[in-house]
Amino acid sequence: MEAGEVIIPIAFFGVIFGIFYLYISSRNKERLALIEKGADASIFNIGKRGSSWKVIVLNLAFLLMGIGAGTFIGSLIDEYSALGDGAIAAVVFFMAGVGLYTGYTQTSKALN
Repeated sequence: MEAGEVIIPIAFFGVIFGIFYLYISSRNKERLALIEKGADASIFNIGKRGSSWKVIVLNLAFLLMGIGAGTFIGSLIDEYSALGDGAIAAVVFFMAGVGLYTGYTQTSKALN
């Protein structure tokens, strides 16, 4: 094994760990500073009217529906036109974007 084969995965996981560590420690320091000053802790609950998992599930559902529709439409275009296999990838990405946009608009309507 070469050194690069060992160092790259270790560096990758180190970077991921570092990002999470900085996020958690800075959040904790902010909250401790607010507690020291006697500020109200309700500012952390802003925007939490609904459950965040519902938003994730709704957006994921629209994304997967867009990918499925894109695969279907892309295979129809590939079968009945001379565009080739590139049409499938293009339509899948386009419909995935349409699905994400639809999910965004639906979740913004649901939260307001």
